[in-house]
Amino acid sequence: MISSFETYLKLTGYNISHASNELKQIQSLSPEEFHKRQDNKKWEIAKYHYDNNPFYRKKVGHCFPNKWEDLPIMEKSDFQDELEKMFSNGYNRKNTYIANTSGSSGHPFFFAKNKEAHAMDWALIKDRYSWHGLKLNSKQARFYGIPHEKWSYRKEKVKDLLMNRIRFSVFDLSDNILQEYLIKFKHIKFQFIYGYTNSLVLFARFLLNNKIVLKEICPTLTHCITTSEVLTVEDRKVLTDAIGVYVINEYGASETGLIAFDTPRGEWLLSEEILFYETINEDDLLNIKDGGNIVVTDLDNKAMPFVRYNIGDIGIISDELSKNYKHRKLEKLLGRENDTILLPSGKVSPGFTLYYVSRSILESTGVLKEYIIRQTKLDEFIFEVVTNEPLTEFQENDIKEKMGKYLEPGLNIIINRVEKIERPPSGKIKHFYSELS
Repeated sequence: MISSFETYLKLTGYNISHASNELKQIQSLSPEEFHKRQDNKKWEIAKYHYDNNPFYRKKVGHCFPNKWEDLPIMEKSDFQDELEKMFSNGYNRKNTYIANTSGSSGHPFFFAKNKEAHAMDWALIKDRYSWHGLKLNSKQARFYGIPHEKWSYRKEKVKDLLMNRIRFSVFDLSDNILQEYLIKFKHIKFQFIYGYTNSLVLFARFLLNNKIVLKEICPTLTHCITTSEVLTVEDRKVLTDAIGVYVINEYGASETGLIAFDTPRGEWLLSEEILFYETINEDDLLNIKDGGNIVVTDLDNKAMPFVRYNIGDIGIISDELSKNYKHRKLEKLLGRENDTILLPSGKVSPGFTLYYVSRSILESTGVLKEYIIRQTKLDEFIFEVVTNEPLTEFQENDIKEKMGKYLEPGLNIIINRVEKIERPPSGKIKHFYSELS
């Protein structure tokens, strides 16, 4: 039975039924046909934009190259201009899907998708959910942000209604608010919980501190889906222990759709039906073995040229194929490329390194609720921590010692205990922020 949300999509020009049939046809191809189609599609979409998009043609140059690697890497900053300048011929605000990125990368912008491409995004999400027995309208507890502007707010609330989801705001996650959220789980038959990784982990720690397993409070709950922020092995364990259900790791970007999704076997499969993937790491500055900046090509979006588009994240894509010999796997997601640590010695490290520092001492104390780390100078790092009780002198010295071990000695480490972590408008937070100019 088609859901009310799918009906809404179809009535507004996004034919998800047609897209789902097309997706099934792609998935039915043999491995050889599947990979040949992907190779043909990447060239087709690049040539389409070269022929039909003045902005992209200027970026490529006078001659369309014969080698894929000679096509330019599109950066987020390339799209920070008037949206009308980005459209391919025949597309405009009236016949496309328009949205904007969250800005968590530091480069927010508006983007457009032709309606067939956006329908394909939803068809893929529907397909991936079906791996776990979930539907687009399965009852969802959504730990997420929401726009404050009236029109955008109302639009999101309508989507919540159509998609059978109840939104739990992440802008205030104090214990008294989480206690109110918990009451809803006692009375509403949720099937899955979905939200920003850090917000869900904070809720999970609240549950563990109160010796509560959410599944016992809400027996209908079957899955937890994390999104938008890096999910570590330790985070997954905390969520599994506290919520008591299978944890699914989702990775996507609003402008390109779903990038990777966990299978029931725990494989983090790439969405190779709709995207072509590369990792670019010319100078190996971050010393990431076989990884680098994740670059994707949207095979279906004709409205805007997301061709060899640098997502802004650092990751490792495995050469090992899935059981069907079609999909590669995302082996690791290490964080955002603009969150690199620059040190006085000239050393460069990924911001993700600081996770190991915090995990090794802060999380082992049992008092940590939330934290962020800001680099304010080459040799200065400020830890902002929300804890149940003050850190001891021993714990603070241990943090400083491990910063020297993981990064380099002689750094100025400032540890500030705060009442709460202020969240940006999107609701998403990161563990590390570089404030170096």
